[in-house]
Amino acid sequence: MNFHILAKLLGLLQLTFGASMLPSLCWSVYYRDGAFAPLASAMAITLAFGAALYFWGRRKDEDIFRKEATATVGLGWLLSAFFGALPYYFAQLSEMPTFADCYFESMSGLTTTGASVLADIEAIPKGLLFWRSWTHWLGGLGIIMLFVAILPYLGAGGRALVRNEVTGPVKEGLTPRIKDTALLLYRLYIGYTVVETILLMMAGMNFFDALCHTFGTLATGGFSTQNTSVAAYYDNGAIEIIILIFMILAGTNFALMYAAIRGRPLKLWKDAEWRFYISIIGGAALVIAILLLSSNTYQAIDHALRDSLFAVVSLLTTTGFVTADFEAWPVSTQVILAVLMFFGGCAGSTGGGLKIMRWAILFKVAQGALDQVYRPRTIRKPKIGGVLISDELQVSTLSVFLLWVLTFLLGAFAIALIEQGRIDLITPFSVSASTLNNIGPGFSMVGATQNYGFFLPSSKWVLSLLMVLGRLELYSILVLFVPRFWRVS
Repeated sequence: MNFHILAKLLGLLQLTFGASMLPSLCWSVYYRDGAFAPLASAMAITLAFGAALYFWGRRKDEDIFRKEATATVGLGWLLSAFFGALPYYFAQLSEMPTFADCYFESMSGLTTTGASVLADIEAIPKGLLFWRSWTHWLGGLGIIMLFVAILPYLGAGGRALVRNEVTGPVKEGLTPRIKDTALLLYRLYIGYTVVETILLMMAGMNFFDALCHTFGTLATGGFSTQNTSVAAYYDNGAIEIIILIFMILAGTNFALMYAAIRGRPLKLWKDAEWRFYISIIGGAALVIAILLLSSNTYQAIDHALRDSLFAVVSLLTTTGFVTADFEAWPVSTQVILAVLMFFGGCAGSTGGGLKIMRWAILFKVAQGALDQVYRPRTIRKPKIGGVLISDELQVSTLSVFLLWVLTFLLGAFAIALIEQGRIDLITPFSVSASTLNNIGPGFSMVGATQNYGFFLPSSKWVLSLLMVLGRLELYSILVLFVPRFWRVS
């Protein structure tokens, strides 16, 4: 491990992250909400820390290798969540009495989980509310991706950094140069942001709320500026439809969408993962709507379809916005929604979870194994969309799946151990799934209308770790706990 390169990269990353607090300062000044001092103090400390690390690690330009890139991504996210928590901590909010609360809220924002310790969101100063939503936008495509897009000289090292942050089993680029790919993806991301903000304003939101809900939608995060999310407060069908459409777009591979927008729309439909993604959305929403109507939970077909489709897309893409309390729905519908929590969006999207592509690979591998039972002499390599699934990709997918399940179970056990006597049987499993898959709302005590404020500080640290493990797909965080990884090379 070259610690000078690591320090230099982490310093530059925190300088970038500290500068990103400026828009929140501007909103605080505009609303005169009293949050200027906490935000300014946090920004100054972050910039000072970043500058100190950068100047300590600054030497002649050296190559960035895999170990340094992996450590930069893992530590970069952990440090960014720490500094992102400082505005909340300095504001001394009554609903965030400990630093664990502040760190949890910051990590939830950056990892686009959308879980919150806040009960009264509308009482929070506007500058902090903007920072809370802005962390979603920063973490959506990834703080490392933004870092690579801004800095001009990372070269091949930038590719190593991005590969550790981009989600999904396949890490494709739009161009040979990773910096150009990052810039193209951010153009699309910014374009989405502008269009959705304008549409939400046209539908009735003010500029501040439209901007914050756009950040939550495109990052598949789910933070809202209202206590009742986008449901009772707005009760606006147009707003729900706009958010629904952009959640689907955010859960789609951004590289694929860029190609479709650039004149190759058929590439979208030819993509096997996207077809699977749309099929899951349509099929699950239809089944849930039928169950809601047959159980007399809903009387109107259009209302049942609207709420079921929104819930399916919100949980599948791991956004977490709610328009209905799905815990009041029949148990059969809740089981379907719980299963969707583990799927996630497409590879290369801002959605969390295991990703649709990995599930497609797992299904194909399982199908091949089943064929071997009754046709042992037949050798048939699994394919998706006519493309052969390599042995390496199969092993990688199975490894991630196994680690994901193990992490989910260990997370549930840790929460049950810490909170024993304070929570029911379902909550540990629900909260572990919700945080690891970066969803936010879950079931039982963390249901659609609940928050995470009641958990003990120790549980919030565990849940924060689960969030970043899920966002970085395990490896970039897990290797930080391996002593051999830190040996000087």
